[in-house]
Amino acid sequence: MLPRFSILRLRQKSLVRGILLSLGAFAASLRLAGFPDIDKIHGSDWQLAALLAAAWGMAETARCLQRKWSFYHAGVMILLYADLIILAAIVALFTLI
Repeated sequence: MLPRFSILRLRQKSLVRGILLSLGAFAASLRLAGFPDIDKIHGSDWQLAALLAAAWGMAETARCLQRKWSFYHAGVMILLYADLIILAAIVALFTLI
């Protein structure tokens, strides 16, 4: 029997899945904007898919919040702020002309 990873179980909470979705969406958005070449940076309509993936990653991270405050809760809050910055960066890259 093959082991099933918690990342692949969509009904269970997974902090790793949220982080990987957000970082992957940010990396894809940078590539879609033409990042390595500074002279060719442009907005792309495909960055909307990266924006949706980053929002999904933020929702997955938010699912991991606990009701009672702890250091784990504080760490998840910091990750949510990082996801918010990623969303803002993707929107900024999307609106480039």
